[in-house]
Amino acid sequence: MRSVAVERARYRAYAVVFALVLLASLASLWHDGDLSLGRRPWENLLRTAQDFSRPSFVDAWAGDQALVYRSDDGTVLRTEDRRAVERQFLQGLGRAMWTTVKIAVLGTALAALAALPLALASARNLRAPGPVAAAARALASVLRSIHALVFGLIFVGIVGLGPMAGVLAVAAHSAGSLAKLYAEAIEALDEASIEAVRATGASRAQTFFLSVWPSVLPQITSLNLYVLEFNIRDSAVLGLIGAGGLGLLISEATSLFQWGRLASILLALVFLVAAVDAASRRIRQDLL
Repeated sequence: MRSVAVERARYRAYAVVFALVLLASLASLWHDGDLSLGRRPWENLLRTAQDFSRPSFVDAWAGDQALVYRSDDGTVLRTEDRRAVERQFLQGLGRAMWTTVKIAVLGTALAALAALPLALASARNLRAPGPVAAAARALASVLRSIHALVFGLIFVGIVGLGPMAGVLAVAAHSAGSLAKLYAEAIEALDEASIEAVRATGASRAQTFFLSVWPSVLPQITSLNLYVLEFNIRDSAVLGLIGAGGLGLLISEATSLFQWGRLASILLALVFLVAAVDAASRRIRQDLL
């Protein structure tokens, strides 16, 4: 057991290192002239807040049913029913939310399947052969080091535009994270119970199914739900590069400067993440 003094000294050392990195980062930004908020930041902030203050979904019920668009010389270009247009947009928003959910759920499920063998090979208390364990840890480290957005760019080039590229991107990145979390959960198990099963002459597979799996299943389920929350957000971002879902609508709204619609999309994303978070929290409470 480490003494309290040693633990405090290590904590202070880590704090000093972090402070030095923080100061170096600030100094580098200042030296490069990047430590700035740009021109008229408060005016820009106020204008952006005004643009976001009226989400476009309000027009589905309160919009002008005969909105006239005119040219600079006053010529009528077209007349639009804002309520009908916005209700059509909300239908598309609902479909995009469902696409985002599909990408996150399928990607998380595929990641869980890929992460389990990596975790079994990585967990030190399961005593996998050295080369196998090292290879599994290295692969998991590589997968979680590459962001899902980068994987998305790769898979869009391989399988083309669409949700499948998003599913594979989410799965590739999450498999590395889940493998590490699974392995840590397995290593935290009571070693005595595993040794007791081994002492009966059980094989590796029997030891896993009789001792490891029943003990670690609730925690693995909880970890899957936890990662799913992050993947909902990642799935929305992946739409920016062609995976579909909310990200595609975000890209369209920003490119056309439709800040009211962007506000509606972001509110939908917040609602979606909050709903998944609430559901997963309830399930974790029931399991643990």
